[in-house]
Amino acid sequence: MNSSTPAFRVAALYRFVRLERHEELHAPLAAFCCARGIKGTLLLAREGINGTVAGSEAAIAELIAHLDAMPAFAGLDVKYSTAETMPFYRMKVRLKQEIVTMGVADIDPLADAGAYVAPGDWNALIADPGTVVIDTRNDYEVKLGSFAGAIDPGTASFRDFPAWIERHRDELAGRKIAMFCTGGIRCEKATAYLRSRGMEDVFHLKGGILKYLEDVPAEESLWRGECFVFDERVSVAHGLEVGEAELCRACRRPLTAADRLSPKFREGVSCEACHDERSDEDRSRYAERHRQVALAASRGDGPHIGS
Repeated sequence: MNSSTPAFRVAALYRFVRLERHEELHAPLAAFCCARGIKGTLLLAREGINGTVAGSEAAIAELIAHLDAMPAFAGLDVKYSTAETMPFYRMKVRLKQEIVTMGVADIDPLADAGAYVAPGDWNALIADPGTVVIDTRNDYEVKLGSFAGAIDPGTASFRDFPAWIERHRDELAGRKIAMFCTGGIRCEKATAYLRSRGMEDVFHLKGGILKYLEDVPAEESLWRGECFVFDERVSVAHGLEVGEAELCRACRRPLTAADRLSPKFREGVSCEACHDERSDEDRSRYAERHRQVALAASRGDGPHIGS
């Protein structure tokens, strides 16, 4: 299949909105998606909806129209891409405390997020030497790629981000701050947190890295590397083309081509980052799992859930 006729459409979506009875949406939304062969994950919380799903072009169009028809979700933020094969194994709708977990009470992106910056205006903002540019994603995501000159907080999860801000609060006070993330949701919440801590001159990339890579030509881009995505494509590059990164099936970290040259990398079993975290028994188990995955593929049984 060529790239002009992709088999699946992928939709990354979110909306911050107050949902007083979000649990009532769980079963109907799961049934709607499953009836149309849609797979992926949707998160529902009192603060809104977030997720990434994939299906046929018609099925995804039906889902987005269905959500947009609900007054709470009108104006849903959606970013589209494509995949040659289904990038998810199953459909999950989950009830959560937060649609993106920061772990800080009373942060309200609806009322207090920073100013949006369109992808076409982003280069000028981050090229300004007076702008502090912060990547709000986790360390394993940043490792694959980021904007030139951006600060990597080195966080293992988004829950660590507020503590990082507090440690650097004096350095950030009074500065112009530009933040970004994969699809826009984390940095929207991060800007609200900064504003709650008294930092006013705060901006974030509308639509996130995915929208930037879609809209901004590669020859004009300040992005370096690939962007990690939370599905079986692993990463995307400019034009949202599937990247070269692969997952370590032991620890689920993304691996570059250079990472896969490490003597500690063994496909399906270990990588440089996790080799010393696991026992020989663990690696034997992973090796057997990888053998079963390869065997299923050779028989044409389709993707192995454990892969």
